[in-house]
Amino acid sequence: MSQTEQYEKCGHRYWLQRVERVTPLPAAWSAHGTAFHSAAEAVERSQRTMTEEEAIQLFSDQYSALINKGLDQEPNTDRWLSAAGTGAEDIEHRYVLGQQQTADYVRWTRNNQPSIWQVPEKGIALELYFSVELGGIQVRGYIDQLVAEVDGSVRVRDLKTGSTKSKFQLETYKAATELAHGVTVNRGDWYMGKTGGLSRPVDLSAVSVDEVGERYARMDAGVKAGDFPAKPGFLCRFCDMKHKCSFFR
Repeated sequence: MSQTEQYEKCGHRYWLQRVERVTPLPAAWSAHGTAFHSAAEAVERSQRTMTEEEAIQLFSDQYSALINKGLDQEPNTDRWLSAAGTGAEDIEHRYVLGQQQTADYVRWTRNNQPSIWQVPEKGIALELYFSVELGGIQVRGYIDQLVAEVDGSVRVRDLKTGSTKSKFQLETYKAATELAHGVTVNRGDWYMGKTGGLSRPVDLSAVSVDEVGERYARMDAGVKAGDFPAKPGFLCRFCDMKHKCSFFR
C-alpha cells in the first residue's frame, strides 16, 4: 500500500526509489516510528505486564541501534531529513519524544484495556502479516493491531508517532482482514502518539474490496506503462529522494 500511495503522490519519486534503486536520505523519524512500534508490540505481548521503564529501555535501545546504523551509512547529519531544526537536533529530539510516547502508550493501555483480537489458531493480532490479491495485484503488509468489537466485528488500528494519517491504509487493512480471515471490519482508527490517545473512528462499512483493488490496479497499470509523473511541491523538502531529483529546487 505504501508503494501505491507513493506512486500517487509523486511518480518520479517512485521511479527513483523503486526502479533506479536510489539510496534514500536517512531520517530520524523512521527510527522513531520503528522503535515505538517495537515497544508497543512488546507491551501487548507481555499482556501489559511490562513496566514503563522496561518499555522505554526497549525503545531507547532500538532507536539508538537504528540511528547508529543510519550514521554508518551517512555520517553527515546535515544531510539527514528533518521536520524541524538540523538532523542532529532532530535525532536528539526524537529520542526524548519517543521515550515519552512509549510511556504514554503503557499508561493508555492500562487505563483503557483495548481488546486485541485473537486470530484463530495464530494468536494475538499484532503486526499481523497479510498477503492478499487486490485488483489483480498481490499486496503484502503488516497490520499494527486488530481490535475486537462488542458486536463480533474487528476494528483495524494503526499506530502513529507523527501526524500523517492514511485512510487508504485503513481501507487496505479492512480489505485484507476480511479476505484473509473472513471477519467483518466496519471501523478503523489510529492511536496517535502525539496525543496519547485514539483518533475518531473512521467508518469503513461502505468500503469494498473491489474499490480498494481499483487503486492498486491503476498504480500497476501506470508502472507497467512507464508513466512516472513528477509532482513537485511543498512535500519535496521532506522527500528522501530529493538529493537525486532533477525537479527539486
